[in-house]
Amino acid sequence: MIGAGVFVVWAPAARAAGAWLFAGLVLAAVVAWCNATSSAQLAARYPSAGGTYLYGREELGPWWGFLAGWGFVVGKTASAAAMALTAVTYLVPDGWWQRPVAALAVVALAGVNYRGITRTAALTRVLLAAVGAVLVAVVAATWLGGAPGALARLEPAPATPAGVLQAGGLIFFAFAGYARIATLGEEVRDPRRAIPRAIWIALGVVVVLYAFVGIGTVGTLGPDAVAASPAPVLAAVEASPAPWLAPAVRVGAGLAALGALLGLIAGIGRTALAMARHGDLPRPLAAVHPRFGVPHVAEVAVGAAVAGLVLVADLREVIGFSSFGVLVYYAVANLAAWRQREGRLAPRAVQGLGLALCLLLVAALPVASVAAGAAVFAVGLAGRLLVRRRPPR
Repeated sequence: MIGAGVFVVWAPAARAAGAWLFAGLVLAAVVAWCNATSSAQLAARYPSAGGTYLYGREELGPWWGFLAGWGFVVGKTASAAAMALTAVTYLVPDGWWQRPVAALAVVALAGVNYRGITRTAALTRVLLAAVGAVLVAVVAATWLGGAPGALARLEPAPATPAGVLQAGGLIFFAFAGYARIATLGEEVRDPRRAIPRAIWIALGVVVVLYAFVGIGTVGTLGPDAVAASPAPVLAAVEASPAPWLAPAVRVGAGLAALGALLGLIAGIGRTALAMARHGDLPRPLAAVHPRFGVPHVAEVAVGAAVAGLVLVADLREVIGFSSFGVLVYYAVANLAAWRQREGRLAPRAVQGLGLALCLLLVAALPVASVAAGAAVFAVGLAGRLLVRRRPPR
């Protein structure tokens, strides 16, 4: 969750809502809390690989599960490519070699995942410690420079409700990540206790950290400059009393993107495993390595797909598309948790609110993102329909 989003999401959110982007931040946090509660409740009941794909199948039926799983696999594969490209943008000098380096980074991190989830977790700890230290330094530099006071004196320009909703949907992209905890249910000790705790703790820490970073960034630059900057956090540090921190921010953003990429590959592979087990993806993807205990065929396939995308695709506008897929994924999670009878952790009102807000934020996303997302979902559903109608061999 502490990935590339915290370094880039403020710009599109400021373009949508100006200084009212903090209303969008609060809205995104509320939606994330509802979704996290539903995910924790379902993960405790179904501690198996697959996340909402599995929960949708169990509580709502196979088509609902496919809708969630397809959105996760397609949307997060594109997001993984975006993370790889973000990393090399910060870490590698401009030139034709950026895309090949990004592809090599994907292959290397897919190799880490291939060796087992304990190695994935160990590398994640290292990346998180480095990125967390950089973000603490960003907050210190911008806040000591008077960012909170400048933000308090700012008179926000009027914003439309649609702009605030769109900002919330875009900022939600940066929160997405706690669902991947639930996809690892088969590889966690005592999942009924550990997974809900991990989801709630992770979300709480991230919401607080993002609020501090957002206040420092917008307070230092102002909403107009944030909206115009491709790297607003870096620009805020350069304008702070500690511009010498800028190289560290570049490294931190690159490491954050790599950490997000590492978690994405792991989560996509586990969801693909679950879908292949039920015949919604090619069945060879369900193979589990006899030594490392990971879905190694799915991991290789995901790594190859992401590496291919970074070589050919331009994913600068991926935030809206990714938000579309993830919000649909969580809409299914909230609906499944609403229907759940055994092992409930929260009242149905929480899941109803989460479902309504997910659908509202989807509708408020940029038109191009909604159109692209709807087209991808239509292709997936049509493909499944055709496969299901084929007579067995």
